[in-house]
Amino acid sequence: MSQIEKSPPPKPRAPHPAESHTKAVPEPRAEKARRSLRRDLSASVVVFLLAVPLSLGIALATGAPPQAGLIAAAVGGIVAGLLGGAPLQVTGAATGLLVVTGDLVQRYGWRATCAVTVLAGLAQLALGALRVARAALAISPAIVHGMLAGIGVTIAVGQLHVVLGGSPDSSALDNAAALPRQLEHPHAVALLIGAVTVAVLAGWKRLPGRGGRWARRVPAPLAAVLAATALSAGTAVPRVDLPSWRTPELPVLPHASWPALAAAVLTVTLVASMESLLSALAVDRLAAERPGAPTGRAQLDRELAGQGVANAVSGLLGGMPVSGGAMRGSANVKAGAATRRATVLHGVWVLLCAGLLAGTLELIPLASLAALVMVVGVRMVSFAHIRHVHRHREFPVYAATLGAVVVLGVLHGVATGIAVSVFLALRRLTHTRIAVTEEEDCHRVRVSGQLTFLAVPRLTRALALVPAHANVVVELCGSFMDHAAYEALRTWSAAHRAHGGWVTLGGRSGRPIAEPASAHSCRPWTPWRNHHCTRPAPGDRPAPASSGSQLLGGVSAFQRHTAPLVREELARLAREGQRPTQLFLTCADSRLVTSMITSSGPGDLFTVRNVGNLMPPPGSDASCDSVAAAIEYAVEVLRVGSITVCGHSGCGAMGALLASADPEEGEPTPLARWLRHGRPSLARMRRIGRLGRGEVALDNRPVADEQERLALVNVLQQLDHLRAHPCVARRAAEGSLALHGMYFHVGDAQAYVLDEATGRFSAVSGAPTAARV
Repeated sequence: MSQIEKSPPPKPRAPHPAESHTKAVPEPRAEKARRSLRRDLSASVVVFLLAVPLSLGIALATGAPPQAGLIAAAVGGIVAGLLGGAPLQVTGAATGLLVVTGDLVQRYGWRATCAVTVLAGLAQLALGALRVARAALAISPAIVHGMLAGIGVTIAVGQLHVVLGGSPDSSALDNAAALPRQLEHPHAVALLIGAVTVAVLAGWKRLPGRGGRWARRVPAPLAAVLAATALSAGTAVPRVDLPSWRTPELPVLPHASWPALAAAVLTVTLVASMESLLSALAVDRLAAERPGAPTGRAQLDRELAGQGVANAVSGLLGGMPVSGGAMRGSANVKAGAATRRATVLHGVWVLLCAGLLAGTLELIPLASLAALVMVVGVRMVSFAHIRHVHRHREFPVYAATLGAVVVLGVLHGVATGIAVSVFLALRRLTHTRIAVTEEEDCHRVRVSGQLTFLAVPRLTRALALVPAHANVVVELCGSFMDHAAYEALRTWSAAHRAHGGWVTLGGRSGRPIAEPASAHSCRPWTPWRNHHCTRPAPGDRPAPASSGSQLLGGVSAFQRHTAPLVREELARLAREGQRPTQLFLTCADSRLVTSMITSSGPGDLFTVRNVGNLMPPPGSDASCDSVAAAIEYAVEVLRVGSITVCGHSGCGAMGALLASADPEEGEPTPLARWLRHGRPSLARMRRIGRLGRGEVALDNRPVADEQERLALVNVLQQLDHLRAHPCVARRAAEGSLALHGMYFHVGDAQAYVLDEATGRFSAVSGAPTAARV
């Protein structure tokens, strides 16, 4: 039992019982609407400042007209913002489609690319109507992250050429091959502008001091582009060229075969949909962690349909393909957006900027936008994702997808990742290792991998090597065993036992061979719900020996399953002796499982249990020295560092104290004599009044009734009795012994820790940093 820590500071006072039926005064609707509007306006400006340079950079990187990126941002914000199912997600020019769009522009031209965008949007709309969004997420995360990483590598290598003053090729391999020659003759000014852009992007969030805190309110991409634009003033470098706005030309179908057209539409649909759905989930999780966030999860089918409409409209207006972006969405959430209004307003600001600030945008150097997009590509290769897929043994899928996307393209890369994923799944299902080793006291059969019918022949051959009458331990280290393998193990086990042998089953599977598959099997160190393996069947009449049979059955289960796991630890404790650091004084109630609520194991707690968790004061009754003796032994001999007194709800001793307020006539029973040590607690509760003000309170709800109030007061009173014992008083005065109060509500499975300064019991949170016992 680790040291009790205090929960967050308590509230000023306990609620009055009459207040439990009074609702908090709701915030006026008008004020709530105004506050929400202010938050949405602020967030929309932040996202707008981020989206403009990013949209221009993506458009220029693909070879599309610069205004196509601004159209995509405006349409994505307004259309997808109004129709989508993820209110806080921000849609714009798709980063994941940069390579695909660039290839389409180079191969078929811009108007044909717009036609592909329209068709992909219609396909997304159809998929949303068919409600297949959740099914799309069944693709392995390793494939998705590998695809995005491959796209990121391709983007970074291509845009590095622009930063160096050159122009990228359509192929990532060609770009990588030409990079050494480009490095030999870089454009000095373009390289300096790109370096400044990267430096500002990398260091903007690390600006120190109060000035840095204010500066960080400006999005890093905007700050980087502004710095690069200021640096390039007066230099002859390529800059953004926005042609005059005119009525967009209608898209035209590309001059390509139907299979080639279908492949292009499928690629745009797949990548845009996956990026949007994954981004929607990421933004949803981020928003859920924010206090006061809007309730309700993202509606993925509606989001997919909204993305489809946005793509169709963007293509018709001459804009780029769009998708939801985690970068823009996370910025929206962190800026405090409350509703989808922030997303829509960001699109309106982009539209106004494109019409009113075209001259300002033309001052931006292309090298700065290329550096911005290059950094975005580098960040798409996430080392956190690599570690994650490696932990789940999916790195081959990730690496294969990444490499194939770089070499062959997005659609071929995803197909390669799916093929590798299926191959690994089949290999893991069929790859089983079985080894038989002879040890001093037994033969050990170790099975690694999934135990299916395909491995039964090898399993039976291995079991045939075990001599008759031998002690055998079968270790199953896989996570799955089908019926054929189970029957083979059960049949062999029964035959081996019939010939005088002994068999036990271990490993993660943990099911005894002789038990039928439908039987309940309680396992050590696992949740104890439905712990009824050794109980009589429902409907059976309790026999006089039924409790004994249950107890012996439980002991037998311990010997079979738990003893082998704890034997080594108990042997160490037997050699070294007990060295607990905490004494736990609690009630003898059978529902109060101390090891469960304190997550403690052998040797952790020195536990004293009695009726009512009472601690008789010194000299009160010589017949009650057993509790005092345990306290003295724990404090003087074991040298525990803390003592915890734990009461609980529904305590029968407290109920008996309340029911026997008057002195009993005749000779008192042993129980009545013992409960007399609880009368000081009853008198203390009556002194403070029925409301319990100024003495005890629970921080998250009113005290339920007199029985619960007495149980809380009793904890304080028994702590006072403890301090009256000389050994406890001396150690406490030295500062080497701490006393704590605790209360456990059985029905709520909720523990409370006492703050003696206020008399308030604070609920222990389940958060990792919360108080623990």
